[in-house]
Amino acid sequence: MQTPGVGGETVPAPDTHRAYLGRSAPFESVMEYVQERVTTLHALTDRRPSAPTDRATVVVPMAERECRTPAADHVLSTLETIDPARVVVPLRAPRNRVGPIAGWLEGFDLEIETLWCDGPRLASLLTNNGLDGDRGKGRDVWLGLGRALSTEFVVVHDADTSTYSPAFVHRLLFPLARGHEFSKGYYARVEDGRLYGRLFRLLFRPLVRALAGDKREARGGDATDRPGDDDVVAYLESFRYALAGEFAATSELVSRIRVQRGWGLEVGTLGEAFAHAGFEASAQVDLGRYEHDHRTVDGAAGLADMSEAVAAATFRAVEDHGVDVDYATLTERYCAAAERLIDGYEADAAFNGLSYDRDGEREQVETYATALRDPGPDTRLPAWQDAPIDPESVATAAAADLAAARKRPEEPTSHEELTSHEEVPSHD
Repeated sequence: MQTPGVGGETVPAPDTHRAYLGRSAPFESVMEYVQERVTTLHALTDRRPSAPTDRATVVVPMAERECRTPAADHVLSTLETIDPARVVVPLRAPRNRVGPIAGWLEGFDLEIETLWCDGPRLASLLTNNGLDGDRGKGRDVWLGLGRALSTEFVVVHDADTSTYSPAFVHRLLFPLARGHEFSKGYYARVEDGRLYGRLFRLLFRPLVRALAGDKREARGGDATDRPGDDDVVAYLESFRYALAGEFAATSELVSRIRVQRGWGLEVGTLGEAFAHAGFEASAQVDLGRYEHDHRTVDGAAGLADMSEAVAAATFRAVEDHGVDVDYATLTERYCAAAERLIDGYEADAAFNGLSYDRDGEREQVETYATALRDPGPDTRLPAWQDAPIDPESVATAAAADLAAARKRPEEPTSHEELTSHEEVPSHD
């Protein structure tokens, strides 16, 4: 749960999920009822709400490093107790590892589909239909979303969560059963006596505050101008943890959203949810305490690299809805907003007896500021309702790739394997 903090910033509050997470909390739980512009459902008790799990597909993207870990075992074992209609695992792994991983996945008592995203037939299918391009988490999730459209609801979450609870899927689905079309999870990122959620706190939140000024100018308003239902910036700011990877939606909405190929997936999904669901049909739900892997700032797939994709997806989302971003002054405004938030984070950490490295946080802001530039060409994957291929062709190609990899784990030295099968079709 989160509560309003310094300057209106939402900050983590004590965990209310002690019972079902099997963990103790450092403080007594508190009740907080604040409603944002989107419906906000708070975990005021340990209750697991009723939800249509039997009409939902859960999409769990995995990379090789996450497979057969205690966290992934826990996630999948917990899903067994929830018994969703289907589980789709978009899997990124080398050819010589995918067979054993698929065998591990098949050991769970779930209706599970291993969707290997790195095979040659699937690559040819995408290339032949103009869908080749950068590969990343978003591309894998997009493939999984297509395979999930056969059920009424779709849930997406990661596999690296050590505190995964059976309540998570129920909580994400609950708003959909009550008429909402999109729901997103939020949770505290406080571990090891310090604040995490750095990319959200130090990039996304101050960036959105800086963009709010551009939106006001586009409307011809002043600093007191209140946002309307067409205000995408206010929509983005309504979500207490916009970079959370956990969301649920109706399959009808999922069929209409374009998907960012890489780390901009979460923000890009929010931009599409605004377009198709808006404030009234969107919700966010408290998932309580949530622990998963942390990334370094630098290095491959570090927060610095991720910041470029997150910033680009944010710019794409707001520009889609009429915000004219003033890139010439944006960095200065972003840094000023970040500095004000750092004041609040430092006070909040001190209030809770947490360690806080103000200089280190400022250095991260300086790093993220270099990512603030025009997003360039639009490389989003199309909505499935407009895609030149269908989910069945994806399943056929991926299944053939997986079968071939299990039979011959080593990399083929020629095109013999591909040419010995029917050519992958083009869906013009």
